[in-house]
Amino acid sequence: MNVISEKLKEVMMSVVPIVIIVLILNFTLTPLDTPLLIRFLLGAACIIFGLTIFLLGIDLAITPIGSLMGSNLTKSNKVWLVAIGGITLGFIVCVAEPSLLVLGEQVAFVTGGAISKLSIVLSVSIGVGLLLASGFLRIVFNIPLYKQLTVIYTIILVLSLITSPNFLAVAFEASAAVTGALVVPFIMALALGVSSLKKDSKASEEDSFGLVGLSGIGGLLGVMVMGIVSRADTVAGDLDSKVSATMSILGPFIAELPRIVFEVLMALLPIILIFIIFQKLSFKLSRRKYKRILKGLAYTFIGLVLFLWGVNAGFMEVGSFIGHNLASLDNKAIVVIVGLLLGLVTILAEPAVYVLTHQIEDVTGGSVPRNLVLVALCLGVGSAVGLSVLRIVVPGIKFWHYVLPGYAIAVSMMYMVPKLFVGIAFDSGAVASGPMCATFLLAFTQGAADAVESANVLIDGFGVIATVALMPVITLQVVGLIYKAKTAKARLKPLEEEI
Repeated sequence: MNVISEKLKEVMMSVVPIVIIVLILNFTLTPLDTPLLIRFLLGAACIIFGLTIFLLGIDLAITPIGSLMGSNLTKSNKVWLVAIGGITLGFIVCVAEPSLLVLGEQVAFVTGGAISKLSIVLSVSIGVGLLLASGFLRIVFNIPLYKQLTVIYTIILVLSLITSPNFLAVAFEASAAVTGALVVPFIMALALGVSSLKKDSKASEEDSFGLVGLSGIGGLLGVMVMGIVSRADTVAGDLDSKVSATMSILGPFIAELPRIVFEVLMALLPIILIFIIFQKLSFKLSRRKYKRILKGLAYTFIGLVLFLWGVNAGFMEVGSFIGHNLASLDNKAIVVIVGLLLGLVTILAEPAVYVLTHQIEDVTGGSVPRNLVLVALCLGVGSAVGLSVLRIVVPGIKFWHYVLPGYAIAVSMMYMVPKLFVGIAFDSGAVASGPMCATFLLAFTQGAADAVESANVLIDGFGVIATVALMPVITLQVVGLIYKAKTAKARLKPLEEEI
């Protein structure tokens, strides 16, 4: 019972600040119709309880399955098996990622079905599987993370020059959305098992970080390649900014439920089947542990259904509505300020942020205090959302003006910061782009893009998740430079005293 209450508290910290801001805006700048407001509150309740149950399922089932699969991959000591296992497992877990399912839904909606949800999910999942396998091989062969990232981002730079501008923001969005509540713990659990292949090497802290960020890049490459092959430059975007004409409160919930139940079942079925097959062939868990994991899978299913139900039936519609109405005001600074504020409260309320900040403080022996990391993340994410809205309301500012120079800076910094912080920085983007970013903030920027005459919903409405994921990569490496300076000063002090 204590575990459930703790999970509930964590999720409420993520969702409630958004609800409070919406209620304040409802009574001030953007009044909502009563049915829409009630649907939003019901949607928020579904998200809170859904994420709570989902995270409990992650702890009971997904993380243990990941650990078991990782350790079983290493038993054979066959590198090719590790690579195939990485591709397969990366693909399977990615297909069920909530944030990716939401993004796929949004892309399909905005493009009028020209880019299907299935094509987005499949291309991202294939890319994640391939990059996850390459990450496993990096650990096995002791390849430095910064070298691997340099090669991959060079490829991304080349591909970005031939990728349609209509598709560039969606591609970068996919890389951030895929590293969500399901993918992150599963991949981290897999990595623990695979790292045991390094028979003769020291247990390295550097290998504890970086695999999640590397997998996210796979989603980016997958969508880029899909855009180039499918000639997505002809695809246009539009958003029906009008609030649903129905005055029904429960109608949208009833209409959405059957579709969501079917989609979640299809997404989780491969994980369930693989676990049952491996239990018969390899795991041989006790009856008690086997039932515990099956119960966790049931929690994961129920929680994911509730989460997506709340998102689709009541939550995202309000995000679009508020973004549209604020961007329609004469004073465009208001929508930028609200975006910045939403970014600040989103990152402050993200439970995983507190895990990351404590982890960094522990790893650095207190040289980098968690409050410094928290301030760096807040400034990074708040400014990321503000900048995302700014490029919507100011013609001439493009998504690539942010992301390409941003990643060029991030890659350059890898050669200056302690190598431990390279992995920490690239993983921190996954922490920052949590469930509220993939749902409410994305809907908010799309609504704003629909209201601004000079903006395009497909080109300008997407990109906020990617920008949010980019900023911590830079800010955390700045923290790494601070740590490097502090440790250098600490080493020099005894020498100075001797002199």
